Amino acid sequence: GVYWKPIFNILEGHAELLVVNAQHIKAVPGRKTDVRDAEWIADLLQHGLLKGSFIPPAEQRELRELTRYRCNLVEERARAANRLQKTLEDTNIKLGDVATDILGKSARAMLEALLAGQTDPQALADLARGRMRTKRAELEQALVGTLTSSHRFLLKEHLSHIDTLDGAIARVGHEIETRMRSPEAATPEEIGGSETAHQQDEDAKDEQETPEKHTVNWTQAIALLCTIPGIRQRAAEIILAEIGLDMSRFPTANHLASWAGMCPGNHESAGKRLSGRSRKGSPWLRKILVEAAHAAAHTKNTYLSALYRRLASHCGPKKAMVAVGHSILVIIYHILRDREGYKELGGNYFDEQNRQSIEKRLVRRLEKLGYQVELQPASQIA
Repeated sequence: GVYWKPIFNILEGHAELLVVNAQHIKAVPGRKTDVRDAEWIADLLQHGLLKGSFIPPAEQRELRELTRYRCNLVEERARAANRLQKTLEDTNIKLGDVATDILGKSARAMLEALLAGQTDPQALADLARGRMRTKRAELEQALVGTLTSSHRFLLKEHLSHIDTLDGAIARVGHEIETRMRSPEAATPEEIGGSETAHQQDEDAKDEQETPEKHTVNWTQAIALLCTIPGIRQRAAEIILAEIGLDMSRFPTANHLASWAGMCPGNHESAGKRLSGRSRKGSPWLRKILVEAAHAAAHTKNTYLSALYRRLASHCGPKKAMVAVGHSILVIIYHILRDREGYKELGGNYFDEQNRQSIEKRLVRRLEKLGYQVELQPASQIA
């Protein structure tokens, strides 16, 4: 819920505040009124039995609002593009069957010409640019349709709406980049704490009485996350806005994955596992991690793509995507904690872990096909 936010914003900075999950204390018998609930909560707090939820600093909460709003704008733009495509289909114009993006430069020029009154398919196809010019014959057939005044009005409205959304997305993106580039974003107060780092030199230990403190800023964190396959700047901005920069609030990577809802659930009764469905977490973080996992799964010769193929063969593609997203989140935790870039393990990582068993299995399969196999290292053959 969001009912706690106004009160939290007023009291923040004046007292130590805890936002507690009501699910942790709801199953208490005999506490059925607001007054008794308040007494019970106060009693639990006195005994230190309440665990507060993770509430990021105000600066990070503002970044969250911006990144989430941008996601909503991107989704709305996709819906507007679908409405545009639906209107074109109603006119029997099959531009989407030839052009990959009906809002690309070539397709947009053709749409503008259609709205201006041009109906000659050959003249419209000549507006193609780049690689689209090789499809002019197909475009001539796809651009034959019946465009009424009602269709022209709807197409203008759709294009105007998309242009408005493009402008809003650009403005919000610029605001996010400005806030993450600002010097204040690198202060320990915004990060939520500081971390003691190793001293640079053994000879300097005597000179430095207090250990040097280092904190990674937003720009450095984005650069580090972009080293992971499947993650680019926009995905890194969303992930960092959701989890922050300070990983000391999560004891281990497993705690972060559990908080994000990117790990298997734990539902067991009488020694029987009932369900492994993942728990509820941040839907914004889960969505971007699954998108990053989808992009990483289509990379070549990487650890994450090998992990996806390994899991998808017996778990299915959807569960494998969530599992790869979990691995990406664990990688992000260690990158932000250690302030080091991603180290690629390679696409043959799992094969190297079970090298002998894989050799035996493949030899047996070839022998069943009637071949006599003798393995010899490539270095000896050369």
